[in-house]
Amino acid sequence: MVAMDGSQNGNSFGRSLATVFTMNALTPHALLQQAPGATPDADPEETAEWRDAFLALVATEGPERARHMLQELVRVARAQRIGWQPDLNTPYVNTVAVQDQPVFPGDLAVEERVASIVRWNALAMVVRANQAYGELGGHIASYASAADLFESGFNHFFRAREGVGEGQHRGDLVFFQPHSAPGVYARAFMEGRLSEQDLMHYRQELTAPGAGAQGLSSYPHPWLMPDFWQFPTGSMGIGPISSIYHARFMRYLTHRNLLNCAGRKVWGVFGDGEMDEPESMSALTLAAREGLENLVWVVNCNLQRLDGPVRGNGRIIDELERLFAGAGWNVVKLVWGSDWDGLFARDLTGALVRTLEGTVDGQMQTFAAKDGRFNRDNFFGQNPELAALAQGMTDEQIDRLKRGGHDLVKIHAAYAAAARHQGQPTVILAHTKKGYGMGTAGQGKMTTHSQKKLDETDLIEFRNRFNLPLTDEQATSLAFFKPAEDSPEMLYLRTHRQNLGGYLPRRETACEALPVPAIESYAQFALQADGKEMSTTMAFVRMLGSLLKDATLGPRIVPIVADEARTFGMANLFKQVGIYSSVGQRYAPEDIGSVLSYREALDGQILEEGISEAGAIASWTAAATSYSVHGLAMLPLYIYYSMFGFQRVGDAIWAAADQRARGFLLGATSGRTTLGGEGLQHQDGSSHLVAATIPNCKAYDPAYAGEMAVIIDAGMREMVTEQRDVFYYVTLMNENYAQPDLPASAAEGVLRGCYVFKSYSRLSDKRESTIPSKSVTLMGSGAILTEVVKAAELLAAEGVEVTVLSVTSWSELARDGVACEQRAIAGEDKPGTPWLAAQLTATSGPVIAATDYVRAVPETVRAFVPEGRKYLTLGTDGFGRSDTRAALRAFFGVDAAAVVRAAKFALGATAAR
Repeated sequence: MVAMDGSQNGNSFGRSLATVFTMNALTPHALLQQAPGATPDADPEETAEWRDAFLALVATEGPERARHMLQELVRVARAQRIGWQPDLNTPYVNTVAVQDQPVFPGDLAVEERVASIVRWNALAMVVRANQAYGELGGHIASYASAADLFESGFNHFFRAREGVGEGQHRGDLVFFQPHSAPGVYARAFMEGRLSEQDLMHYRQELTAPGAGAQGLSSYPHPWLMPDFWQFPTGSMGIGPISSIYHARFMRYLTHRNLLNCAGRKVWGVFGDGEMDEPESMSALTLAAREGLENLVWVVNCNLQRLDGPVRGNGRIIDELERLFAGAGWNVVKLVWGSDWDGLFARDLTGALVRTLEGTVDGQMQTFAAKDGRFNRDNFFGQNPELAALAQGMTDEQIDRLKRGGHDLVKIHAAYAAAARHQGQPTVILAHTKKGYGMGTAGQGKMTTHSQKKLDETDLIEFRNRFNLPLTDEQATSLAFFKPAEDSPEMLYLRTHRQNLGGYLPRRETACEALPVPAIESYAQFALQADGKEMSTTMAFVRMLGSLLKDATLGPRIVPIVADEARTFGMANLFKQVGIYSSVGQRYAPEDIGSVLSYREALDGQILEEGISEAGAIASWTAAATSYSVHGLAMLPLYIYYSMFGFQRVGDAIWAAADQRARGFLLGATSGRTTLGGEGLQHQDGSSHLVAATIPNCKAYDPAYAGEMAVIIDAGMREMVTEQRDVFYYVTLMNENYAQPDLPASAAEGVLRGCYVFKSYSRLSDKRESTIPSKSVTLMGSGAILTEVVKAAELLAAEGVEVTVLSVTSWSELARDGVACEQRAIAGEDKPGTPWLAAQLTATSGPVIAATDYVRAVPETVRAFVPEGRKYLTLGTDGFGRSDTRAALRAFFGVDAAAVVRAAKFALGATAAR
């Protein structure tokens, strides 16, 4: 960065030039001045007259009149089609002018000392871990750049939950930049929430308990630290979009009169390199369109990614300003620290601002890595005007010129401006240095992201840079430091957090349990279907409609769709509960006279997210974690094309699992052969395979409405009544077929993964069977169970005794089997019998398993098929195709004929043995 606030390197000017400025044999100053210039002024005198007239207008009439005049000129210019519009970039200076800064409300010297101590403990924690175990990894540089951004928030803005009682503040939502986790741990150590032993077990979650410590996870992981972290942000890009939809969900709760979220903010601290992730940018317009003034992003613009500059040949702050301003956000630039104010005030010709605007980020990084002498010669030395500005400053003063993101006064001013802004979300673009204060070991260097070890000289230099009260021996031995309990630093830290409601981050789960209505009240039609034809999707929507009418549970249900409500037969819910809109409905819909007309409402219940599975899953996550984020249990049910779930937004689903989500994901039109005409990219054959990899996801593939009713009922009770940290994935089909009654004894088997659906007898007309073996067992799930039943009837007609098992969950069967196996390996006296093995013990013959998913799904239970029973699996491996269901099932070999062939093959092989 221009003029660097890190430690002094002592590199000579000549050696630095030889290293840095070699490209195209250009001189240093020529390289710095390659930015494109403005269009030449054809009439400077006229330009001056216009400029003076405008300045006179501002002076006499004020800013409001000046803005009106500018808007009028823009309107005229557009009407004349001159091909111009205002630039979205503002000068490369702070948005909050010096004269507009509020009085700093704290003790600046104490805050700087606290920040320095936290910096040291964070550094010591990571370096100690890597000295002991080199493979553990860890990050220092990211927190070094963001430390002051966090400290300002902790001391003045981030509010914790006071409680969930009437009138109590329920806390702000804070998303922490994941690579900065060591700094958050270091602050928690100062607060007394973590011990020195805990810090000594950073990234040692398995070995820590043996030492009486808590292992600290690499990044924010609620699953691993359930009382500490609230939001998982370790997969970059997921945090930003999640923060937007959490902010919107707070509005949803308020508008539906479920919970007043007024006065609460969502703060997100993210990286400038992270903004390259598509998810980071994908919902910016939603935040602006909804006017989410409760949302503040702080983008830590340290100008570096993992390997080098974010935009070496450009300027990421300018790029982000254009992007956010164009999307409708309020942009606050936090670029330069207080020491720059005097330089800007003395720059009467504008040379400083022009030079800054002509310096690309790659060069800014070089400035950050160099010392004061280098910057005097190579930045301020570019022209006489700049050189004059630096006169009277020592090299050390130049070296310590701060970027805005390292100046607590400037940060507070930017945060205060963001906190009071109305009508728009705000982004603060904070200019920082990666590895700030790490000196020759890492400040501004290409390798700084991976810097995990420092030698004794580096540690002493860091100690000196931040005036830490450590001896040389304490510094080189990486001793953790904590001031006395009655010291000004500790009293200040505690008082400010008490004034803001308590310590953060902190995750709480206390909320009122919700009762679930009796299953007969909403699903009797499914339990006793009496052969009526319907799809499981149709049955689900009917159940949902009834559940929404329940006085207690109904208001807490959050139906979510991407843009497919009509596809799934949910249009009748438009009038029943409405589609949520933060502004209501300002138009008369085209189909207003229809019983299924489109209806948006301020208190609408459905969240229809448009064509954005990433947005819909973010909304689902916000609702599914409301019990911990807001102390209010909600029940989200997100229905979508199953192919566009785990395959498209699997990373977001994994993050929701980390956040301990509770809710239903409903993969509709599931399977590779049910959505016949849609073809390869719409036909799902793998979602159950991926779902099985998520430990707290219970995945089911019911074939019949009665099975689905039992699963939905159990899931609701487990999640909102028993309050267990699980979520359910249930696949639904769009194929209409006869729905049988569910046997009263089947409920346990439905939930555990399978049950005996029906047995089919051999020939009864005394004809001799052509098949020597007497029996076979067929297993089927979802859409293919109907084909399995047909196959059973065909085999019985040829003299084979057939038992059909309806498999509702391959993954639950596999987990149960593995659990029994692990107990046996551990030497337990009663390890139990796998549920599948127990069910198959009551059957005989070879076992044929068929699904509408890849064969790897039924293969997961092979180990739990009783010994000596041949096991063949049928599935839909390969890419999907467009054709009729019958043609597709024949093509993939999962139709009734294919099941019969497999059974005869297995019977023949059995007979041959």
